[in-house]
Amino acid sequence: MSASPGFRLSAATGIHRGDRAYQQDQVEILPHPRVPGCVMAVVADGMGGKSGGRKAADQVILTARQVFDRFIPTKDPAPETLRQMVSEAHLMIKLTAIAAEEEPHSTIAAFLILPNRSCEVIHAGDSRIYHFRGADLVSRTMDHSFVQRLVNEGQITEEEANSHPQSNLLTGCLGTQQDPPLTHHHIDQLEVGDTLLACSDGLWHYFSPRELGAIVQTLSPREASEMLIGKARTRAHGGGDNLSLAIVKVEALG
Repeated sequence: MSASPGFRLSAATGIHRGDRAYQQDQVEILPHPRVPGCVMAVVADGMGGKSGGRKAADQVILTARQVFDRFIPTKDPAPETLRQMVSEAHLMIKLTAIAAEEEPHSTIAAFLILPNRSCEVIHAGDSRIYHFRGADLVSRTMDHSFVQRLVNEGQITEEEANSHPQSNLLTGCLGTQQDPPLTHHHIDQLEVGDTLLACSDGLWHYFSPRELGAIVQTLSPREASEMLIGKARTRAHGGGDNLSLAIVKVEALG
């Protein structure tokens, strides 16, 4: 996809409507228009009415493109660029809502890889970013959700959270009355063999981190994307949500 001294980034996206009537997820991987080795990936899971959610997710992607296009890696602080992207998308979704009947909201999960192989991560809602080293989970984002709060407080386990009746209740996202959370995470150095996976809850709901790690380590991003969507569809048993994912893998040159 793009190369910098000593490594290349290989990438793929995947999206499926699941068993829903409408597709409200959006996903995009954006190579920087002027800087090799600089890449941004964005997943947005829209909510609110049959078209409201899609409008919100579209607005996230549109804002991401505009902000990333202006981004100058040697001059602009990457964390601030991501925060600006979230705030601008939030504002634009709220403006869209004024002109529409629906209440459009969206999650966001985005990561920005810089030419020096450092990486910045931001998210709001329950779309996640996983960082794997080989097959091992290094870190993942913590959802802004009611059940994640219960997990953090020790009231329920991760497994119980998955089947909790209020598992879709978010405590923060874009387009709501309150400002979105700006939860930022910094990765000092991505190594060859590392993989970043951004995905909506329609995908991660069906996998343990161990399974995800094994799949992204073993397969190319394109093959991993196809396998994950296939398995999620099988496991949904006809009740699957929209799902989307972006995978970027750091590979050695040659």
